[in-house]
Amino acid sequence: MFYAPSFWFRTHEKTLQQAPDMDIEGSAEKSVVVFYQAEAKDMDEETGVLTKLVKNIKWLAGKFGTKHVVLHSFGHLSLSKAAPDFTARLIGEAKTRLAGSGFTVVETPFGYLNEWKLHVAGDSLAKVYKEF
Repeated sequence: MFYAPSFWFRTHEKTLQQAPDMDIEGSAEKSVVVFYQAEAKDMDEETGVLTKLVKNIKWLAGKFGTKHVVLHSFGHLSLSKAAPDFTARLIGEAKTRLAGSGFTVVETPFGYLNEWKLHVAGDSLAKVYKEF
């Protein structure tokens, strides 16, 4: 997770055949940017993983006084990947919970490689790694 004064993205290449076709770009300011990957073991612990994910995002957002979040699928973090439908469902539920708590959530297109620009703040807490 990163605290980013600015984040920009644009779709580049579809990697999941079942993903809808799209060509979009977007941006966010003063946001917690979350690079996430669900692992195979997470499929057996969905409720706990979801709770920890949302809790950690809210914690970091609170440290920077922001209610803006970017969720970015980054399936390069581990060799153990959960099924794409599980990951999409998990992140969809995280997005719903965050929005229900007053957060504005931007999600980069799932199933795509995306071009992006990330400006990370210099504070030590602007770069946080969590694994659960």
